Amino acid sequence: MDEIDIKMSDILYDIAIIGAGPGGYHAAIRAAQYGAKVALIEKDKLGGTCLNLGCIPTKALYASAQSIERIKDFDDLGIEIENYKLSFKKAVERKNRVVKDLVEGIEALEKAWKNDIFYGHGEILGGNSRSGFHIQIKGEEINTIKAKRVILATGSSPALIPAFNIDHERIFTSDDILDPKFTSIPEKLLIIGAGVIGCEFAYIFASFGCKVTMIEFLASPLATEEPMIVKELLKKFKELGIEIKTSQNVLSIENTGSRVKVTTTSASIPRDQLENAEKTVFEADYCLVSIGRVKESKDIGLEELNIETDRGTIKCDHSSLETTVSGIYAIGDVTGGLMLAHVAYHEADVAVANALSSIEGFSVKKNKTDYEVVPATIFTSPNIGSVGLRRKAAKDRGIDVLMGYFPYQSLGKAKCMGEEEGFLITLAEKESLRIIGASCIGVEASEIIAELALAMKHGLTIHDISETIHSHPTISEMVLEGCEAVIGKAIHKKGRPLHQ
Repeated sequence: MDEIDIKMSDILYDIAIIGAGPGGYHAAIRAAQYGAKVALIEKDKLGGTCLNLGCIPTKALYASAQSIERIKDFDDLGIEIENYKLSFKKAVERKNRVVKDLVEGIEALEKAWKNDIFYGHGEILGGNSRSGFHIQIKGEEINTIKAKRVILATGSSPALIPAFNIDHERIFTSDDILDPKFTSIPEKLLIIGAGVIGCEFAYIFASFGCKVTMIEFLASPLATEEPMIVKELLKKFKELGIEIKTSQNVLSIENTGSRVKVTTTSASIPRDQLENAEKTVFEADYCLVSIGRVKESKDIGLEELNIETDRGTIKCDHSSLETTVSGIYAIGDVTGGLMLAHVAYHEADVAVANALSSIEGFSVKKNKTDYEVVPATIFTSPNIGSVGLRRKAAKDRGIDVLMGYFPYQSLGKAKCMGEEEGFLITLAEKESLRIIGASCIGVEASEIIAELALAMKHGLTIHDISETIHSHPTISEMVLEGCEAVIGKAIHKKGRPLHQ
């Protein structure tokens, strides 16, 4: 430590951002657009988990998996392909190039906006909103900078449950399985957890020829989705040979040297009866544990400043995103809200506006968060997209709803593409016909849901959509027909008599 020079910056930054994941790098660019002097601090790589070990690399592999699926259907389209094979090594190399290109792109954007990037571990040493905050950055050298306002965007990492013995050799987290050095397909893979991450990896590896078994504590995979959506996905998973064992309590995971052994019992067994309960043993080459993430909030100076936390989650006003210390804001996974990159983008905009509005010389209006309309996507095949309420949630709130159902097989463009799996469910409040939710499973479901999210954000009704001309033949007509199905007006599906 003595050999490292400590450099004191003579620049007073308007905003310092700790963490350069989706929320952090977005906040830095947005602040620069307002004319702020910005310091962006990152301990590893720009883009954070999402870009380096999450959404982007999985979607690159997903593209390879989908290509294999399409090849199998090419015969129907009049194209004969014989003796194709997967080179997982090349798929991984492409995935790595995609990640590298995007990381370099973000770095170029930050530099174009003249944001200063510091690589190292950032920690707030002290200060306040009147005189500014001192931040130390420990990297190859130690830098100390000063900023008027601070945004914490430190993100999350996979949960390392001690009983699961995650050794990063045969018992993996999602970070491990996306490591650039992981270039071989196992013959058998166990996945603990059948949530979004688990289901996406199950589809990818099953498409690559791996025998996948999923083990889930709850009674259903993707438990927060519409039951009809889950049922449709399970049909496809069965075709791919994916086994899903639900209501299973994982007691232990063991690396036996050349294999992995997972011992489970029924999730309904009380804890004090586990020792004598009947047990099931699963074996595979590797095990992926995908059961949750923990917030990265240690050793960044929260204790010294008395910033309140709750089991790692940084407490903040969920409207302004200001923490319990004036002038310091928190965004993204570390706030304990919806752990989605696009939510972090939204929070970045809000935090930057509120931080700069409190600094003399900036004519930026205060802003507040709005989580009422947050689309979500699951990149399995079929694709899943959803926004707003599900039927059970609407019922629990006492909302009287009408539901429209429209299948892909009734859509001309989907039929031409050979993509007839799936359907769109649209929910509207019965009296006003205002759209309150939608769930879709099928090709481009993640894109379809965007129009419905926009409609919900602006309080549009079923009639507003049905009176909007949609280009034909397109997949976007799913939205038009799906909304018309709510009131019995869908042309390409027989429905109920017209709603009065």
